[in-house]
Amino acid sequence: MAKLDVVVPCYNYGRFLTDCVRSVLDQSIADVRILIIDDASSDSSVEIARGLAERDSRVRVVAHASNKGHIATYNEGIEWADSDYFLLLSADDLLVPGAFERAAKIMDSCPAVGLTYGECLVWRRDTPRPFVKSVQDLRWTKQDVVADMCRTASDFVATATAIARTTVQKAVGGYRSSLPHSGDLEMWLRFGVHAEVAKIEAVQAIYRKHDSAMSNAYLAEMLTEYGQRKAAFDSFFETCRDRRRDIPLLQRQTAHSLADQAFDTGINYIRRGRIESGLALLRWARSLDSRMRYLPPVWRLLRMPGPEGRQGLASLMSKSNARCRKLLQRSAAAPFLGADRDRLS
Repeated sequence: MAKLDVVVPCYNYGRFLTDCVRSVLDQSIADVRILIIDDASSDSSVEIARGLAERDSRVRVVAHASNKGHIATYNEGIEWADSDYFLLLSADDLLVPGAFERAAKIMDSCPAVGLTYGECLVWRRDTPRPFVKSVQDLRWTKQDVVADMCRTASDFVATATAIARTTVQKAVGGYRSSLPHSGDLEMWLRFGVHAEVAKIEAVQAIYRKHDSAMSNAYLAEMLTEYGQRKAAFDSFFETCRDRRRDIPLLQRQTAHSLADQAFDTGINYIRRGRIESGLALLRWARSLDSRMRYLPPVWRLLRMPGPEGRQGLASLMSKSNARCRKLLQRSAAAPFLGADRDRLS
């Protein structure tokens, strides 16, 4: 029977901790160890964690005297793990019944598979807990996550569902301290060149969406988000260049997709009146994709929903036309301004 190690990083999530740990202990595979690592929380997280450990010997607690940050905490958990399989589960997320069993069946039968992931439901604040239907048949497919992530320039692997083979996790290594906001993306890319990845056609976890979620404020500023995403891909291409022959093609695909997404976001910013932020994104997109330097898809400005949207755009462009012309002329002379580069470093 497979053995599993689960690391639960916790920082001021004491109110969610019991539900998270319970979702692990109630799995159909009982041979599991849980390590709760509290990163110097100021709430009651440590007391709750120790209470859980007293009630179940499968739970252990490490309490940091000072805050080390989430990357160091994640890597501490990776170093501790030594069972067959491994999962990093945030204290505010939940596993669904059968998640471990499905992942273990796949990796038990296919030694080449080093990572499994599945669907993740979002549980928003003040809404009922999502209902997850029981899975009758285990369906899964192997996926080239490297090719698909480069093609889409996105991270589609929900961390709460990412159950890994521990030996592969050790070979892949820990999270990069230089990527505090896109470490997961870079991690899955590394898994993709070290082992096969299996996508489970079932809900494996529930992601809790609430006001204090760590990524909320970060994602509000898309210029920085795209920059961190690019940094994750750049790190992967640099460290794993010799593991795939098609790296040059993947780099081009990533640049095209990132530029396209950044351009669309820039257009949306301009529509909402955030002219300078929008134009900064357009300049950044042009710096990534040479095609946009000569034929930028400005026609996307016209894609407004309904007559009210088009009237709003006309009014906005009328008010900001002179300002746009001035900034665009400046960007033509310097496609990627130093100030924007600093924001993305």
